[in-house]
Amino acid sequence: MTLYAFSGAIEQGLVYGLMALGVYITFRILDFPDLTVDGSLPLGAAVSSVLITKGLNPYLSLAPAMVAGFLAGAITGLLTTKLKILHLLASILTMTALYSVNIRIMGRPNTSLLGKSTVFDPLRALELPPFFISTVFFTALLLGVVLILIWLSRTEYGQSLIATGDNPNMITSLGVNTHFTIITGVGLSNALVALSGALIAQNQGTADVGMGVGTIVAGLASIVVGETIFSRRTVSLAIISVVFGSIIYRLAIALALSLKIKGFSFKPSDLNLITASLVVLALVLPRIKTAIKNKKKIRGKA
Repeated sequence: MTLYAFSGAIEQGLVYGLMALGVYITFRILDFPDLTVDGSLPLGAAVSSVLITKGLNPYLSLAPAMVAGFLAGAITGLLTTKLKILHLLASILTMTALYSVNIRIMGRPNTSLLGKSTVFDPLRALELPPFFISTVFFTALLLGVVLILIWLSRTEYGQSLIATGDNPNMITSLGVNTHFTIITGVGLSNALVALSGALIAQNQGTADVGMGVGTIVAGLASIVVGETIFSRRTVSLAIISVVFGSIIYRLAIALALSLKIKGFSFKPSDLNLITASLVVLALVLPRIKTAIKNKKKIRGKA
């Protein structure tokens, strides 16, 4: 793996870490399989990019992008809680609708930001290396988001989110409105995903309607890899492990794409295959380890 590929993987791991944290809220905390993220990531990119081309400050463009993502997630929550549509189907419906919405927002399948101001411009004025600029920015932002999520998990609202995912019947009997927590929780998740999409668009210099394909799979891979290698004993540790999982996942992808074995090498089009393989491996490894430990215990007793 070249230094360029390594630095690029770290950069992608950080910015997509925001997306992974969003997926973690629905997938782990709420136990809500949400495919809306495949549409909310390009939604955030589309909103931010269009506003920047209209002359809005790139930092200010992040807020409307997050609001748009929150609304997309809230719609999925409403379809599930109020209209009683299965959560998986509700998220697919929202994701499908967002494809048309994103094109409507941009007026075309993609929007270029070349020559436009971005959130990285103030750091570029310091004449720092390009990799260092994006890495420092994403690290600082991700650290802030992680601290906010850890704090939120310890609040009454955060505890109601966790309880809604663990045992909705029990928390309902205690007077908590689970419909509200699901709607706002899915909304918060997609707000983070939309923020990630807005930053990816500004970093890459373009927003594309198809940039969200495979987002849910990448998010799940980051979560599973992080939990497999690190810990999920507490919510705080799980949140931190998701971030490291995102980085390790991107490094694994970069390593796989750089491998060449007897004339065989992976191509960028094999990305989804590599991702699926990593997720399967990460899911199976803990079971294999447990089986090996149990066999050793049985042999020890014998």
